[in-house]
Amino acid sequence: MAETYPRVVEGLDAAPPAVALRSLDEPGGDASVVARFQVTWDLGGGQQLTYPTTAELEQREGAWLVAFTPAVVHPGLDVDGRLMRRRLVPERGDIEAADGTPLVTRRPVVHVGVERARVQDVGALTATLASLLDIDAVRLAERIGAAEPNAFVPVLTLRADAYEALRDRLQPLPGTVFRRDELPLAPSRDFARPVLGTAGEVTAELVEQRPDRYQPGDIAGLSGVQRRFDDHLGGTVGFEVVAVEGDGAEAEVLLRREPTPGRTLRVTLDERVQAAAEASLSTVDHPSALVAIRISDGHVLAAANGPGTGGRDIALGGRFPPGSTFKVVATAALLDGGLDPESTVACPQTATVDGRSFRNAEQGVLGDVSFREAFAQSCNTTFVELATELRDDALQEVSRRFGLGLEDDLGVGAYRGEVPVNDSAVDRAAAAIGQGRNLVSPLALADVAATVARGRHLSPRLVLDPDVTSAGDAVVDPLDPGVATTLQRLMRSVVTDGSGRLLADLAGPAVHGKSGTAEYGNEDPPRTHAWFIAYQGDVALSVLVAETADGFGGRVAAPVAADFLSRL
Repeated sequence: MAETYPRVVEGLDAAPPAVALRSLDEPGGDASVVARFQVTWDLGGGQQLTYPTTAELEQREGAWLVAFTPAVVHPGLDVDGRLMRRRLVPERGDIEAADGTPLVTRRPVVHVGVERARVQDVGALTATLASLLDIDAVRLAERIGAAEPNAFVPVLTLRADAYEALRDRLQPLPGTVFRRDELPLAPSRDFARPVLGTAGEVTAELVEQRPDRYQPGDIAGLSGVQRRFDDHLGGTVGFEVVAVEGDGAEAEVLLRREPTPGRTLRVTLDERVQAAAEASLSTVDHPSALVAIRISDGHVLAAANGPGTGGRDIALGGRFPPGSTFKVVATAALLDGGLDPESTVACPQTATVDGRSFRNAEQGVLGDVSFREAFAQSCNTTFVELATELRDDALQEVSRRFGLGLEDDLGVGAYRGEVPVNDSAVDRAAAAIGQGRNLVSPLALADVAATVARGRHLSPRLVLDPDVTSAGDAVVDPLDPGVATTLQRLMRSVVTDGSGRLLADLAGPAVHGKSGTAEYGNEDPPRTHAWFIAYQGDVALSVLVAETADGFGGRVAAPVAADFLSRL
């Protein structure tokens, strides 16, 4: 018994059972007794396996001993039988667009692997695979050497179309083996990848954190929306307990708890709009992002990160000074303070506040001009001088009407910006032109453009399922109708007469925009982040091209915005 019992029950993965004696026969002539028991296994999660069994007791050397066979553990077991518990993994839920278009769903893949016993030359094989698949040849050779002869050593998982493109070069390689499968994937490898995230084989860290949910080999969300809502998408694992005969055949299913399939998660991303945004960023070498919001309902239609971003999500989570795009907010504060948008203002080459000199881009100077022209040409010195009329808390107060600094939840990590209360005249002047301590994300600035277009703030939405996100409309004051109308006219003037003229002749409704160039660092000339925000029809957007040597919003970011709107 000491050797047999562990073999019989080790596959059940449970604590020792509770055993209750129900009856005991009187000894017969052969000096044996039949005992009847009720056996209860606690399988965790409120699940129990209970059944009756019997044991024959024999008297030997003055003691009653169990004549042990596997049938004592369960009457359905033969002499070599055992109990097994198997996990039943649920189907993973899809991620869908609001219109039902599947964005992340099961798509065909091919697992490329190596079987050591078939390899003729490890060095030659790994070098060839490295050149074809961009993998580490040395590391692969080490794993092949450590594997069992007939084990499948995974190399790389390819989408079906990517595999087909390489199939004729991969299949002839001695030692390569292939397994077809399906995995939850987006339409393309890079489609909204930092936002939607990825799902794949669960990490050791996740198994350690939640052993009740994950076991090695499970598929789990590893990043982005898929990680945040893995419980929603992944469903609930089930299990079954079976009696297995000595030859491996199943004798009986003793208990089965069906898995609960994962639920569909609906998001606002639009496949066509997201694809257009990514195409517009595809040739930008610098870190870049484009966020598009539907003005009428706040749905985030696209949250794209360019190839130079290195896999980071700066579209939703980046933190950058807004540069002159913030003049939209500063203008709202000035209008609240009584500024006449038709008034004449000064635009000198430099303006000095408490000993600090501010200048215009490329030493520009307009002289005395209308405020409309100063806005269209993005005159820094005009705003620096007008900022002396503002309270220290004015920019922060007004910025909340545009959604900056709010904390509502989009369902994935997102930065909504920060506009601190100013602590000096210099700080206020710098803040008015989007420098100083002001920080935003591309999402936050697309929200600013959408707010101008509709005249009031509406919280952006990304995850639509109400049971998995707490996003809601933050209660903020709407823009004064006169202020909103003025901002709309000023943003139109940027496109017709200012730094956004590249977008003036686009097909469709009139485009409204604002460029921005945020300086940072100590270089001379300083390095810059280039911005452009805009709206056309029912779409508001922001474009960021970051960390440029001397890029200006109207020259670097505006062409991306124009290309994107043209694609739509």
